[in-house]
Amino acid sequence: MTRAPERVADYPRPPRLVPETRRVRIVLGGETIAETTAAWRVEETYHPPTIYLPPAAFVPGVLRPAPGGSHCEWKGAARYWTLGAGGRLAESAGWSYPDPTPAFRPIRDHIAVYAGRMDACFLDEEKVTPQPGGFYGGWITSELIGPFKGGPGTMAW
Repeated sequence: MTRAPERVADYPRPPRLVPETRRVRIVLGGETIAETTAAWRVEETYHPPTIYLPPAAFVPGVLRPAPGGSHCEWKGAARYWTLGAGGRLAESAGWSYPDPTPAFRPIRDHIAVYAGRMDACFLDEEKVTPQPGGFYGGWITSELIGPFKGGPGTMAW
């Protein structure tokens, strides 16, 4: 199914939370480690959507708590996750919000991952492209129109 084009410049700030209607699948170490049709997406100006999966979408044993944390002005305090499968370990490649702000309560304990640290991430059968840079975790698909924040010179947008 072809989706209508979306300009990420038209996404709001502060960001909004919407259900992700496509099937989400994540592969690491040659294995499918997560799959769901019950994900959420966060849409924020100049960012490709960040996808949050319920914990039950992940194969048992894939997620391991990682040290550290960070704070999002919109969602609150984040914790990090290391993911492992098929002999591959992706350190601090996921994050979640154990106590998000009221607007983001639906993603409590849901996990987002950096697509670039996985073997592949898919929305339906489309393989996503990771958001540029190493700071943001958006997933780029064919219907999205940039420019996308994250590359050199874009942090001040």
